[in-house]
Amino acid sequence: MYALILAGGKGERLRPLTDTLPKPMVPICGKPILEHQVEWLKAGGVTDIVFLAGYRWEAIKDHFGDGQAFGISAQYSVEDSPLGRGGAIKAGFPKVPDSEETVAVLNGDIITDETLRNLSAFHDDRRSANQSHLATIMVVPMVSPYGLVDMDDAGTVTGFREKVEMEHWINAGIYLFDRGIADELPDLGDHETGTFPRLAKAGRLAALRSRSFWRSVDSFKDLNEAEEHVSAR
Repeated sequence: MYALILAGGKGERLRPLTDTLPKPMVPICGKPILEHQVEWLKAGGVTDIVFLAGYRWEAIKDHFGDGQAFGISAQYSVEDSPLGRGGAIKAGFPKVPDSEETVAVLNGDIITDETLRNLSAFHDDRRSANQSHLATIMVVPMVSPYGLVDMDDAGTVTGFREKVEMEHWINAGIYLFDRGIADELPDLGDHETGTFPRLAKAGRLAALRSRSFWRSVDSFKDLNEAEEHVSAR
């Protein structure tokens, strides 16, 4: 199985760590985020990974090389100028052999305990039920960034709650794509604003709900929480 990892992020909120590294190479417990992702993908049956890179991409190549030391085959699709996430994915698809029907795609800043095998099983079930199915996304609960105040009808405060799970679900940045989706992706732009809404309207997109640990490492707070979780595994 092949995977494409969006690894071109600058990670400006993680400076100065990202002054010399792309965001996906920021270390968590002594290993780059990308190395944790490689291990996660391998556990799900992935053998070949294409790093969709741009900013400071040489740091990724210097670390992974051909991938042999990490038990994978590594390739690189490097942007000369920013293509957007959808454009980067489309540009990387030619490196996936035509024989590969399903491709894993993920943002290069994600740490999760959900398994790729669970996502794959869900995707296969949906494809069996709907031959036009093209993509499965992982979604996670939206958690309130603010503490909530509980009160009665008279306005008396009865308690406080932190990190409350809301009723909404958010895109976790982990996908399984049938290779036919390549024709639906933009040459330049974002798949989340164009491709996904179009597929959803056509009934060709499904979502796996996951309550497993998930963190998108966008800030030092996210980085600290990811490190705490990984170190406690």
